[in-house]
Amino acid sequence: MRPYSSAFAVAAMAILPGIALAQGDANRTVTGGGITAPGWMGMVDPGSPDPISGSKFSKMGDMYMVTTGPASTYWNPANKASGDYTVKATFTEPKFQNLNSHPHPYGLVIGGNDMGTAAATYLYCAVNGNGTFIVRGFGPAAFQMNGGRGGAAESIHKAAAKGESVTNEMAMSVKGDKVTCSINGKEIASYDKSAITGAGHLKSSDGVYGVRFAHNTEGSVNGLTVTKP
Repeated sequence: MRPYSSAFAVAAMAILPGIALAQGDANRTVTGGGITAPGWMGMVDPGSPDPISGSKFSKMGDMYMVTTGPASTYWNPANKASGDYTVKATFTEPKFQNLNSHPHPYGLVIGGNDMGTAAATYLYCAVNGNGTFIVRGFGPAAFQMNGGRGGAAESIHKAAAKGESVTNEMAMSVKGDKVTCSINGKEIASYDKSAITGAGHLKSSDGVYGVRFAHNTEGSVNGLTVTKP
């Protein structure tokens, strides 16, 4: 296993469609990489050839700054949510596709359990600066909720051009038997809880929450909060 923060990153054999190796772009190595935000930990995607130290996660005031080499997921073990809840944050890509040849997604993570181990399970909704999004998860193996290429949504803000800034507010909610993802106040995806939990999927929709950035991506996260109904 590779080190992540003060513990370990998962290094499994399964490779999620759409991460670095499948996309063909080699992971960059970020100068001064590592995790410096107090209390936070991270892990690379299963199958990544690079350690979490190849990406950088820091805190500046109330904002988290992320620059990835390998695709990376970050969480603070103190940030937990259970029952009905909504996790929200605003993501900004300051220079669209600054570190990559095509749009790469970033977004929220919920339902994290056994994080930093080969048994880690979590769900994420991630946005691209071109107006598309994906909903995927990790269980015993990676799984996709809206297909390998994801989908488009009118509420997603698009970058005007490569190198331009783009900002989207994201939310993931668990309410009753539904799990939803919303962007800029509009629900863009909804699933029965039974479709994302159980055999082959999440251990539970209860767990830690955090953020995930695909490989070779740069952005900031502001206002990461959880609320209860």
